[in-house]
Amino acid sequence: MFDSILNFLIHGITHASWVAKLVYFLIVTQLTIFTVTLYLHRSQAHRGVDFHPVLAHFFRFWSWISTGMVTKEWVAVHRKHHAKCETEEDPHSPKIFGINTVLWQGVDLYRVAAGKPEDMEKYGRGTPDDWLERHFYGGHPYLGPTLMFIVNILFFGVWGVAISALQMVWIPFWAAGVVNGLGHWWGYRNFETADMATNLTPWGFWIGGEELHNNHHAFPSSSKFALRKWEFDIGWAVIRGCETVGLAKVLRVAPSLDVRANVPLPDTETIKALLSHRFQVMTDYFKGVIAPTLREEAAHAGATMKALPRKLRRALANGGRWLDSATQTRMLEAVKQRPLLAQVCDFRARLAAVLERGNGSGEAMLANLQEWCREAEASGIRTLQDFAVRLRGYALAPVRA
Repeated sequence: MFDSILNFLIHGITHASWVAKLVYFLIVTQLTIFTVTLYLHRSQAHRGVDFHPVLAHFFRFWSWISTGMVTKEWVAVHRKHHAKCETEEDPHSPKIFGINTVLWQGVDLYRVAAGKPEDMEKYGRGTPDDWLERHFYGGHPYLGPTLMFIVNILFFGVWGVAISALQMVWIPFWAAGVVNGLGHWWGYRNFETADMATNLTPWGFWIGGEELHNNHHAFPSSSKFALRKWEFDIGWAVIRGCETVGLAKVLRVAPSLDVRANVPLPDTETIKALLSHRFQVMTDYFKGVIAPTLREEAAHAGATMKALPRKLRRALANGGRWLDSATQTRMLEAVKQRPLLAQVCDFRARLAAVLERGNGSGEAMLANLQEWCREAEASGIRTLQDFAVRLRGYALAPVRA
């Protein structure tokens, strides 16, 4: 009798091998990852995809039993992050809290943000509010992980304790820490967004596609995160698979940008494209105008321009927005010494101002953009002229999933 009890405590009812335990662990943790990225993030927070009620409820159940996260709280915290990104009100910005705090204590920042009732009401609208949510999932959030803990022990004995412990730190580390932390601190950027979001890798396998964080901040409502030919989003692959069997309906993906030929001046189609792709436009401006100008200046300026750190050269893409005041001053002083560079940077700032939302009526925006193009084409700067000709032909292409 004693031997049987001891055997159960050590091995559980499955007597699973270490390989089976590892496979189980990877399955349950990846299910949690997919629950977060597909349901909480792309569906509930941004309305990019709808799931069949049966699948949606499975996601709710799995979120509850594996993490104890409440849908309304997660959605509200994330929406506030987008609304207040990189400001003092951002729930988890490395710029504000520091990378070490967000990476290692991201779950604590999440709990603080989720504990603000006014934010939950303001940013958590539209999330499930049925009897189950009020009295079960949201009413008893810690009951779920407790049940999972018991199940793991029944299955694997003492190893179930270790599996449960790792399960409980999986999402806090990878989502609250790595995505929210490293995803605003290190990586590459396809788009000059109005924040510091980066893509961690071009292949989003391990964290459900959340690795493509800069792409997401450029097009928050898109249910597809991979936006370049070489990028891969495993979450999108799952969505398409669900859509094929009738378990999902894609509502939004990032619109494609087209370039029309022989357009004499920007028109309403240009405005529509620029409003949707304003971050792409500013990225194109840096690559097509500022970067070539930097290379030309470096070829003629000797050590003066070549000594300018890469960080400062790259900061010209956003006007030095994220530099501290002393470093920004140094960048501006370097720009002033080179008239050609100063001119193209001034055109960048003016174009950014034109593209800002809420800048008056559509007619005024169109008139300002047309004037910008006229002046750019009259500047005598070849790269700027070429960019203006291309810009006036921008239009939205038909969406291709």
